[in-house]
Amino acid sequence: MSCSPGSPASGPWASPNSRPPTSTTASGAWASTSERAPILPRPRLLPRALTCEGAPASESPCFREKGPAVDDWPAISVVIPTRNRTGLLQETIDSILGQDYPGDLTCVAVFDQSPPDGSFALDAPGRRVVVTANTRSPGIAGARNTGVLLDDGELVAFCDDTDLWLPHRLRSQVTALGAGHFATCGIELFNDEVAFARCVTAPTVTLRDLLRGQLPSMHPSTYLMRREALVDGFGLVSEELPGGYGEDYELLLRAARYGPITNLAGTGVRVRLHNASHFSVVESSETISSALRWMLERYPEFAGAPGGYAQLAGKIAFAEAALGRGSQALRWIGRTVRRRPWEPRAYLALAVTAGVPAGAIVGRLHRMGRGI
Repeated sequence: MSCSPGSPASGPWASPNSRPPTSTTASGAWASTSERAPILPRPRLLPRALTCEGAPASESPCFREKGPAVDDWPAISVVIPTRNRTGLLQETIDSILGQDYPGDLTCVAVFDQSPPDGSFALDAPGRRVVVTANTRSPGIAGARNTGVLLDDGELVAFCDDTDLWLPHRLRSQVTALGAGHFATCGIELFNDEVAFARCVTAPTVTLRDLLRGQLPSMHPSTYLMRREALVDGFGLVSEELPGGYGEDYELLLRAARYGPITNLAGTGVRVRLHNASHFSVVESSETISSALRWMLERYPEFAGAPGGYAQLAGKIAFAEAALGRGSQALRWIGRTVRRRPWEPRAYLALAVTAGVPAGAIVGRLHRMGRGI
């Protein structure tokens, strides 16, 4: 499949005046985009055939139902963590309840550090909305786990509170999942002006693939998991990660340790672009450094994946440099270049230790459509 980066989406989701957004980022840890590069960068460490990052939405591989027909569609619990976004939450819920999926769906809206809004509750045949407060640790990880444990659907899906599902998403994923434990699909990044598809084209993603570099297109709003595997197998979302940074990537790593992840290349979820990332690299440097060091300690497999190790180590080096801890930054710069001498984050971190403001570097990268 050929992907043409930088072309605006055409088809039903395209804006009549489509043009690249300026300085917008997707929710979570997405990098900023700009007119020079209206899409997020392709992970450089992965085989070119594995990803279709940046394809126009109209060129995303179509969804194809794989595997045998499902006679008994399992009940699905859809967990939506939310905080102070009631205006967009209803649109998200409507996109889930409007699935062409024949089985029962229960949306669990988990209000994190904000009072639950009972007006979202619904009890209709085959379609329910349950509203609850986060009863575990504050943050998205605790909120997701609260929702997982509240309901009892055979399958569990995640969705962020500003994202939208296309009507075919669940039917196609459940068919493809079969007896598997975890499935993902492609996404479409969008705002009022433009839409771009991002996907992994491989039908399965392994731990080795994930260790070689993060795959941002495997977005948590695409996750579909078997409850038994999530609760009693590879485990719930980690509430130990400092600040919750990278919790979605860490969950993928654990799930891939458990077994290969099923993937559909077609777009099933629309991820809304926002004006600011949840994690600002400079302001959250302490959290980023702590979380990534935590991840490297708990995943010794990175020792056999020099590119993936260098990517994380380079981020740590930059965070340490931004914090003014020059000796620690230099130590992590050394670890980075020993694994991959051409890792750009190492040299950006070195520039910060030499006195270049970290914020200036991050701002320039964002204007170029890139991030640390």
